[in-house]
Amino acid sequence: MSKMIAIMQPYFLPYIGYWQLLNLVDEFVIYDNIQYSKKGWINRNRYLCGDHDKYFTLELEKASDYLDVCERYISESFNKHKLLNQVREAYRNAPYFLQTYELLNTIMQFNTRNLFEFILNSIKKISENLEIKTKITISSHVSIDHSLKSEQKVLAICKALGADRYVNPIGGIELYNKHEFSACGIELLFLKSANMPYKQMGGEFISFLSILDVLMFIGIEETRAMLESYNMESS
Repeated sequence: MSKMIAIMQPYFLPYIGYWQLLNLVDEFVIYDNIQYSKKGWINRNRYLCGDHDKYFTLELEKASDYLDVCERYISESFNKHKLLNQVREAYRNAPYFLQTYELLNTIMQFNTRNLFEFILNSIKKISENLEIKTKITISSHVSIDHSLKSEQKVLAICKALGADRYVNPIGGIELYNKHEFSACGIELLFLKSANMPYKQMGGEFISFLSILDVLMFIGIEETRAMLESYNMESS
């Protein structure tokens, strides 16, 4: 039986493409044993504030730049209420504010300071709300040589999970060699999210904000429909 998987870093309330990918595959692997990058989207994202975008961030304890995501911790001084207030003030007039804010509040109250555990819980909570049934697997739980890097690690995970198709966001098309995948009997595919404008507060549409923005303005049912709005490309 054919099996399609994707492997991604843990991102906090990521854009619609992340959820399209999660919804598409049979099994979704989330890296916990990958080095944290402060320049990425692991603990931050963008939301709409008036007519422009702003960042919200999970503030972290100071630590070595070489630690894995699962070894990083949210700062004791991080103010969850401040982040909630930011979102409330930005979206209080959005049509689906109440249901989305309640979901965010539930996520923010999760009782852990471990960064990976906190983000994993947020991904599971939003998946439940969007009725995404895909199996979620933590990378360190897969039986492979975890010292492998990049493409070789991806291939090892695919083999260990019995996958014959691997899907990555289109932004990573330069990272992988289709011949390496073909040699292992794995089809390499790429998902490209369509730019899907919806009514925000007015002004020019700002695309690919946090999933919060989508949920605030179009609600759960329309967001579910948006999960199917993408193109698939082979390498």
